[in-house]
Amino acid sequence: MKGERTGENREKTGENIEKTGENRKILGVIGGLGPMATAYFLQLVTQMSDAVTDQEHIEVLIHSKPQIPDRTRFILGKSTESPLPDMLKVGRQLTGLGAQVLAIPCITAHFFQGVLEKEIGVPVINAIVETAEYLRQEGIVRAGLMATDGTVQSRLFQDTFAPYGIEVVTPDEENQAKVMHLIYRNVKAGVKPEMELLSQVRKQLSHEGAQVLLLACTELSVIKRDFALEPEYLDVLEVLARKAVLECGTLKEEYRRLLPEPGLAGKKIESKG
Repeated sequence: MKGERTGENREKTGENIEKTGENRKILGVIGGLGPMATAYFLQLVTQMSDAVTDQEHIEVLIHSKPQIPDRTRFILGKSTESPLPDMLKVGRQLTGLGAQVLAIPCITAHFFQGVLEKEIGVPVINAIVETAEYLRQEGIVRAGLMATDGTVQSRLFQDTFAPYGIEVVTPDEENQAKVMHLIYRNVKAGVKPEMELLSQVRKQLSHEGAQVLLLACTELSVIKRDFALEPEYLDVLEVLARKAVLECGTLKEEYRRLLPEPGLAGKKIESKG
């Protein structure tokens, strides 16, 4: 059966030594942005890790601090409370405990990624760059974006993707409001997602030629976890978890690809309804 390997075989190949060796990096997670997304990120890292014993899994340090001010409100100038000081404090605490690589399971918070990496002094995985790299490998040139107002208006994806030759399609004003409703009024509020809203946004983006639909907010990742979605959705949180495992552990072969089929490039998503 796939994934089953005996201890005897592992000893013969030296794989045990490689997977539990001292040279592996410790992952630190600036969490709580929001709490459910942080919990799901740890689940993804765990299930993506090629490990058959507890000892082969990645060492992960998590500080979940939901009290960090709202990222979108600050980025849009609707609040003077910057989340950066708290994120820096958490990041430094994690590195003080031994974290060698940091991840932030909040896509909007990547607005601060460069400053965090510079000030803390260890690599902070950039999920947006990793997504661009992955899409280029897949031959994608037009991607639909579902994200917070802060992420969309700060052009995090648009500006990062441009050098990769990838155009970003964003929802119109009405559909962007639906995305925000799903994020803040549904998932963050602990309310069952109104899936029809997601379908309506999907329809607009597909009509505009998107080859893939990016779930670029970790609350939307939780929807993908709990509900069956069409195969063209790519969860940016999965991209982040995949990179974290590649940096700090060993990735299961089945997660080398996150999109279901090689031939997505050049295809237009067929909208329903």
